[in-house]
Amino acid sequence: MKSDGDIPAHIAIVMDGNGRWAKQRRRPRSFGHQAGVKALRHVVEHCGRLGVATLTVFAFSSENWNRPQKEVRRLLDLFMRALDKETRELHENGIHVRFVGGLDAFAPELREKVLQAEQLTRENERMTLNVAVNYGGRWDIVQAARSLASEAVNGSIRPEQIDESLFASKLALHQSRDPDLLIRTGGEMRISNFLLWQSAYTELFFSPVLWPDFGPEAMDEAIAAYRSRERRFGLTGEQARQKSA
Repeated sequence: MKSDGDIPAHIAIVMDGNGRWAKQRRRPRSFGHQAGVKALRHVVEHCGRLGVATLTVFAFSSENWNRPQKEVRRLLDLFMRALDKETRELHENGIHVRFVGGLDAFAPELREKVLQAEQLTRENERMTLNVAVNYGGRWDIVQAARSLASEAVNGSIRPEQIDESLFASKLALHQSRDPDLLIRTGGEMRISNFLLWQSAYTELFFSPVLWPDFGPEAMDEAIAAYRSRERRFGLTGEQARQKSA
C-alpha cells in the first residue's frame, strides 16, 4: 500500500461515454460532448488541487475521423469554442496546455488557436495538461520510427545507437514522464490505441462511470485503487519494496 501522500504524478484518461450519456437522456450526441467538456474542467481543477503534475486526455483519436461527418464537424466546432472559452481560465490557474497528435490534419484556423493556447500558457508550472488530438498510439510509434530512419539515412545517427531512450525522445509525449495511472471511463476495458509505448508499466483503472458524470469522487476512487497497488516494473515484490524503502 502506498502512503497517503502518494498521488500519481501523471494521470492519463480515455474520456469515454459522452454519446451513451446523451442517448440515456434522449438528446443528441453533441449534447454529451458539451457535458464532457464541463466534466473535464472539473477533473482538471481537482487534479490541480491534489497536486497531480501532468494530466493527459484523449480528446480526439485518429480513428474518430471515421465517425459520421456531422458528428465530426460538431466535435471540431466544440473544440474550437472550448479553446476560446477555457484557455484563458486555464492560464489564470497556472495550467500549461500542450497539444499532441497530427495537428496538420486540422484547418488552419484551429491550428492557430492551438498555437495561441500553447504560447499563452507555456510558462505555467502548476500542472501540465496534454490534450491528445488526432492522436493514435500506433501513429505515434510509426512517426517516431520514421524520424529515426530519416536520421539514420542522412548519417545523423547510426542504427546501433537507437535504444529505448532515443526512441522515446521522438514520441509525441516525450516532454512528459510515462503515465503512472491510465483511467478509462464508460465501462469499456481497453485502451483503444492510446499511449501504447508509454503505458508499458502504467496502472490501468476502468471505471463504469460515463465521462460526463466522472467528477472528483470518481477520480478519488481511481487514485485510491492506484495507491493500493504495488508497482514492480518487472521486479519481485520484495525487490520492489526494498527499492522504494
